[in-house]
Amino acid sequence: MNSFTSAVFPLETMDVPGGMETVLRGGRHLFPLLPAAFAGVRRVAVIGWGPQGRAQACNLRDSLAGTGVEVAVGLRPGSASLASARECGFTEQDGTLGDWLAVAASADLVILLIADAALAACHQEIFAALRPGAAIGLSHGFLLGHLRATGGAFPDGHDVIAVCPKGMGDSVRRLYLQGAQVNGAGINASFAVHADASGRATELALGWSVALGSPYTFRTTLASEYLSDIVGERAILLGAVHGLVESLYGHHRLAGDDPVTAYERSCENITGPIARTISRSGLAAVREHLDAGGRATFDRAYAAAYGPARDLIAEIYDEVADGTELRSVILAERRLADRPMSPISGSPMWAAGDAVRARRGERAPAIEPFTAGLFTATMMAQVDEFAERGHPWSEIVNESVIEAVDSLLPYMHARDVAYMVDNCSRTARLGARRWGPRFQAAYEQIAFPAARHPTGEAHVTAFTDHPIHQALATAAKLRPSVDIALT
Repeated sequence: MNSFTSAVFPLETMDVPGGMETVLRGGRHLFPLLPAAFAGVRRVAVIGWGPQGRAQACNLRDSLAGTGVEVAVGLRPGSASLASARECGFTEQDGTLGDWLAVAASADLVILLIADAALAACHQEIFAALRPGAAIGLSHGFLLGHLRATGGAFPDGHDVIAVCPKGMGDSVRRLYLQGAQVNGAGINASFAVHADASGRATELALGWSVALGSPYTFRTTLASEYLSDIVGERAILLGAVHGLVESLYGHHRLAGDDPVTAYERSCENITGPIARTISRSGLAAVREHLDAGGRATFDRAYAAAYGPARDLIAEIYDEVADGTELRSVILAERRLADRPMSPISGSPMWAAGDAVRARRGERAPAIEPFTAGLFTATMMAQVDEFAERGHPWSEIVNESVIEAVDSLLPYMHARDVAYMVDNCSRTARLGARRWGPRFQAAYEQIAFPAARHPTGEAHVTAFTDHPIHQALATAAKLRPSVDIALT
């Protein structure tokens, strides 16, 4: 049982495959408990102003208002984000905005939200600035992977905790604001306690997650988090979905579809009806909503794509686990210091996106069974790889399913997949560029030819009887009724 205890917050158990998990259901009714969770913390420093930094600083400030806990933002000298932070109400005049090292030195909880490669390069400066006993907060385990690869370590005498929202920073803020009308609206989060020097690290991490507006919080480890997070970015969340829609668009164009129809049957179908069906009704519902002919097409596509997708995800996992993928990010940061990263939105399909979005509402698009089979097989391949590697079920369903359909795919639907790949974190952008073409080649060269042939019952049964359906149904009970769509 993946369990933990709290003297501050009421906990629940989730019935998941193979046992139970302890979780914390969030909501604004828990805000009065935040002073107890943050006991001993008078000042929180958020270092960095990327999408997560902006969202977390604003959410924490709003949730902790009136508690006596101040939230300040620290930026590096010359940061281009200074004006944006001021617009959100953080100012030098009241001491809530300043130099990153000075702000870090003044805080009892220092949350490090600068870019992964920058944090790998600068963490020693930050560690040296910390006041004795200050807690170190992370929202990603990349730094742990870097420290392990280089023989480094977190400094002794400090709590090291993580709260990792399972969605983009924009979603973290947008859904938190919806929580003013729908209690519990937000983005789920994992938490980890890597070091507990104070004896209160769990309470502080849970308080941080509640203050961000997480509907539910589950436990993981910092190592498990960065493995699942970085693999997920390169697979179903970004890299694989980009490779899939590019390959599908070309497939439909070769079959005679015009550009708009090919876009609708590929990108629009995944980000629209497929994502909404999974979000509202679960993975099994995608197949259940098809007629007999559609199910046969789905089954062939699913059987053809699962194997090559699983092979690629296993390869990605190995390269993240041994540090290869992390080193590639750090090397790229140096390489890109004096030149921009090229966009990926130049292929022909993205020119059709505006026309597709303009005619939404004229009809309700149905699930395209071939597209659905390929996408669902890739998602299930990641689920199975994570399960075989020993990840807890809450982490599996959030990193492989919920984060995709409730955070990333709604943004992709409002814009497009290429836009999201070009506007996410540097680490994620690099990973999607490296692995997206590998997925595209696997679909075109392996899955599409194999999908022409009938499949046996084994793949169908493996999908319909999979324990992921139980895990998703349990997680869905903790989700508030809120519209996650984005216009």
